[in-house]
Amino acid sequence: MDAHTIARVLPLTQTRALRGVFDYAVGAHPVEVGSVVTVPFAGRRLLGVVASLAGHTEIPADRLAAVESVLAVSLAPDLVELAGWMAAEYCSTPARALSLMLPPGLARGMGEKRVLVAQLTAAGRAAVAELGSPAGRAALAERGSVRGRRGLSEGQLAALRALAEAGPTPAAALGTALLRRLEGRGLVTIDAAPTGRLPRRHHVSSSAASAPRLNADQRAALVAILAALETRRGEELLLHGVTGSGKTEVYLEAARATLAAGRGVIILVPEIGLTPQALARFEARLGSVVAVLHSGLSPGQRHDEWLRLRRGEARVAVGARSAVFAPLEDIGLIVVDEEHESSYKHEGDPRYDARRVAARRAALFGAVLLGGSATPRPESAATQRILVMPQRVDGGRLPEVTVLDMRGLHHPLHPDVRLALGEVRRAREKAVVLLNRRGWSNFLTCADCGRVWKCPNCDVSLVLHRSGGLMACHHCGHREPIPHGCPDCGSVSVARHGAGTERLEHELAAALHSGPDFPVLRLDADSSGLEARADTLAAFHAAPAGVLVGTQMIAKGHDFADVSLGVVLDADATLRFPDFRAEERTFSLLTQLAGRTGRGGAGTGRVLVQTLAPAARPIQLAARHDTDAFLAGELTRRRALGYPPYGTLVRIICSSPDPEAPTRAAAELGRRITAAAPPSVAVLGPAPLFLLRRRHRAQLQIRATERAATIAAVAAAVDGLVGDRLMRDVAMSVDVDPQ
Repeated sequence: MDAHTIARVLPLTQTRALRGVFDYAVGAHPVEVGSVVTVPFAGRRLLGVVASLAGHTEIPADRLAAVESVLAVSLAPDLVELAGWMAAEYCSTPARALSLMLPPGLARGMGEKRVLVAQLTAAGRAAVAELGSPAGRAALAERGSVRGRRGLSEGQLAALRALAEAGPTPAAALGTALLRRLEGRGLVTIDAAPTGRLPRRHHVSSSAASAPRLNADQRAALVAILAALETRRGEELLLHGVTGSGKTEVYLEAARATLAAGRGVIILVPEIGLTPQALARFEARLGSVVAVLHSGLSPGQRHDEWLRLRRGEARVAVGARSAVFAPLEDIGLIVVDEEHESSYKHEGDPRYDARRVAARRAALFGAVLLGGSATPRPESAATQRILVMPQRVDGGRLPEVTVLDMRGLHHPLHPDVRLALGEVRRAREKAVVLLNRRGWSNFLTCADCGRVWKCPNCDVSLVLHRSGGLMACHHCGHREPIPHGCPDCGSVSVARHGAGTERLEHELAAALHSGPDFPVLRLDADSSGLEARADTLAAFHAAPAGVLVGTQMIAKGHDFADVSLGVVLDADATLRFPDFRAEERTFSLLTQLAGRTGRGGAGTGRVLVQTLAPAARPIQLAARHDTDAFLAGELTRRRALGYPPYGTLVRIICSSPDPEAPTRAAAELGRRITAAAPPSVAVLGPAPLFLLRRRHRAQLQIRATERAATIAAVAAAVDGLVGDRLMRDVAMSVDVDPQ
């Protein structure tokens, strides 16, 4: 065989037991590392990615299967390398990682959308010119000849003139049948041409499209970023700027400088559907080189945006966590906006953290990784060079925060909150109210026998959603009608407990006399789709006054220029979670919500925080806007306990329809990991978890200081158990750095 006639292919199978590269004969197909091919595999025809090329194989040439076809799309070699790193880092497989990097719909044969496009021939242009003369118009009126042809109808003449003015035009816009007749006369040509399925572009004001003058803090941060760009050492920077300090402007200027240097840019945001302002500003400032990648787009739109990036037609990728895989050739800058957000963690296999993947890609290209947040993660603060922006860009002060003690009170709103909202109504101002719980009521019970309505698939109560007339499980999506009585005892006394954003919206609308001049709007996961959420935000921005009620979505990066009051209900709810990050999340949520108030012309603003734990450390520090003190205390605590960034956590969940199998599998995994891992590794569990989607579950948690050796021991234990016939009905998921 000639040199490089063997393609080592990673078949894109989700099966963990069938992993690794497989040798295929290339034949006459031109392939390279990253080529996407179709190959025969285990009796099927699968997509695969070429991982490497070789000149020989141990398998005899006549027994070697051959590559069947090579697709038009391909991955850059750096993404193939990244997939291998992700497989090792997150106890997954390269094939599963590669599946995240390819354009959507590829396995179903999706390609570019093509439409019929018509344009004038030379004869058609001549005919239009002649028909524009007096003699030509007379000939048309008499249905005479035009250059030897029969006369043209009014419709045909109009189509010719439209093509002359507009140039190539989709045939459907002018009438395909009519154009076919003109094509038969040699006046037009009709050909299939690709057409882009462009995502919705959000409107931006003319002022936002122009670059404002940076203040001293912004200039100092930008100078440091540009210096790091020039070194090409892959430096990691953390832009710690208070809410409203103008971090986005720094991102924009850094992106513009990176583009001027001929390099690509990735901008990650926590939830693209909730940040139309930021997206619009990037598009307005940087132009058509911006492409958008996120799950809210249609598969066709994502496919076409991916192709624009791969071809170099777009050089800036803006999107949620999956945009970290944007197929750019020479990346110079990766921005992770609101880097504290847990939404950067992927829930499917591989359970990657986009922040860590971004750091890896930046290192591969010698690019700058730039994280930004008003409430940085302790992990970032301890490991990255910090650039500080301590002042708001408009010169305003951070809002005054008042902590309200809810102990002994039974109404969901503190009297001071009711008074403050009434004042907002009278003063024709705006307020945002955060309650991190959606729905109408948390759960329903029978007042006579105590029955609680639970999900039949999960061991959790159903949440009442009154607007939809149903109860829903927020874990598996099960729904059922609202009961009129108890099926156990026949009682019609059904009690509703707790309040969510839906009920709060209803009660505030009634109390504040909501109307067109003072709307009460709601933004949460029940809002129907990304476009609806963007429309809600646009309506709140456009309203002269009003209230926006929502879950933590309303605290994520929005630039509300005229909000004078912020309210947080049940602020200590996150403190009650059994999670070492509970205090971090509470502090971040309160600080971020406070940052939505007092901007622009809204004065200093004020924030009211309702809580049952008014003395809790994160609540007190958030009220003082003291991020430095919180980070110092949190890092001290984590160092003492061996939590990240001073240790690594790995969580393994075993699930099965069999009630006993998950605990049995988890116990066996624990024994294997303990035997193979370094002595310092602590294996905790098995511990039971609640029933989810009719599967019983048990978990292990591994805490270690030696990251690589621990992850390798976990991967070996899981891979060894996957092939065990006794564990056939047990699914195992590994989560490195669980959130």
